[in-house]
Amino acid sequence: MFQELIDKKEKLAVIGLGYVGLPIALEFARKISVIGFDINSKRIDMMKQGIDPSNELDKKAFEGCDIEFTNSLDVLREARFFIVAVPTPVDEHNVPDLTPVKKASETIGKVIKKGDYVIFESTVYPGCTEEDCLPIIEKLSGLKNRLDFKSGYSPERINPGDKKHTLSSIVKVVSGCDKESLETVAKVYELVVKAGVHKASSIKVAEAAKIIENTQRDLNIALMNELSIIFDKMGINTYEVLEAAGTKWNFLKFSPGLVGGHCIGVDPYYLTYKASELGYNSRVILAGRYINDNMSLYVARKVVRHIISNVSDVKSARVLVMGATFKENVSDIRNSKVADVVKELKEFFLNVDVVDPHADSEELKHEYGFGLADGIGKDYDAVIVTVCHEPYADLDDAYFASITKPNALIADLKGIYRGKVKNRNYWSF
Repeated sequence: MFQELIDKKEKLAVIGLGYVGLPIALEFARKISVIGFDINSKRIDMMKQGIDPSNELDKKAFEGCDIEFTNSLDVLREARFFIVAVPTPVDEHNVPDLTPVKKASETIGKVIKKGDYVIFESTVYPGCTEEDCLPIIEKLSGLKNRLDFKSGYSPERINPGDKKHTLSSIVKVVSGCDKESLETVAKVYELVVKAGVHKASSIKVAEAAKIIENTQRDLNIALMNELSIIFDKMGINTYEVLEAAGTKWNFLKFSPGLVGGHCIGVDPYYLTYKASELGYNSRVILAGRYINDNMSLYVARKVVRHIISNVSDVKSARVLVMGATFKENVSDIRNSKVADVVKELKEFFLNVDVVDPHADSEELKHEYGFGLADGIGKDYDAVIVTVCHEPYADLDDAYFASITKPNALIADLKGIYRGKVKNRNYWSF
């Protein structure tokens, strides 16, 4: 299979062309023939024009690539090596929603042939690939895993907005259903991953490795958030504490903040869900999730308390929220905890303007029920800077004074303006 791909006698397909799938597809397309498959025809049309719907890649990223973008099963059927990179969200009850990955498995089941390979990259709980996905493929295709086709799992490590840690520069974990498939999967990924691959002993080990990467980060951030609550009650700035503690060589440098997005705020629930199925109720992981999921409420109420103390007519109060995406310098609003802050502020009948240089207003309206303000006004009673977008980095005391009332609060969640805001009330974690 590997040599056939190299010689362009066979094609590789990537199913799901979001922030994970598209970079993978384009990277492979510089080496071999690729089919980029997505069910969203609008996205397909944009990619055919060299436009990344996720706004992560520029037009140059599409140049020199041997790739065909399609939503046709007939075209997809031409591939022999399939990579699944669809999202794996949770529902409103934080229960894993396997609908996208199961639908992708159904798609593969309709087109897979004897001798083909299928590799999953979507983040799932250990056992999901073999227990939930492969049986669907076997049922629809009439083929048997290991005997008729090969399978594997290689967790994605794409970090939106990060131009340093890219696909080719991060070690890729790979796994296969047997020794033969492991070696083939490793060789294929080595085509595009300069940092090399790590061969996991099984698909379950690879799945588990991915899910604890984000669970570990979630717990460390939860600790910082809990410390920030405690230090706030003591009148201590958390970022100053972290600077001091960070002078020790083995101190882990994590920061407090809103934990949203499609990874850190989601993946731990996949692990705790599976643990619960096996009769074990997580304590530490869910405690971390509880803290991080409630930080939006904590921020909103901190602002509301200030407004109640300083504004005679609370319903006339105006709040500016700067930043709606889940992290800095990206357009991705999925699972953005900023939306929870806005919702809570509006529960107190406050007038809230939201601005963001990267987010799409219509997408925000569709997802959360509010859009972006036409511009930044004046006389705000509070400003909440939620993410450190590049255009916000150089704002100063004079700027915030120009858009706020004298008693306004500047809530700086990332500590960007610590020591800079002198003429307004200042608060950060």
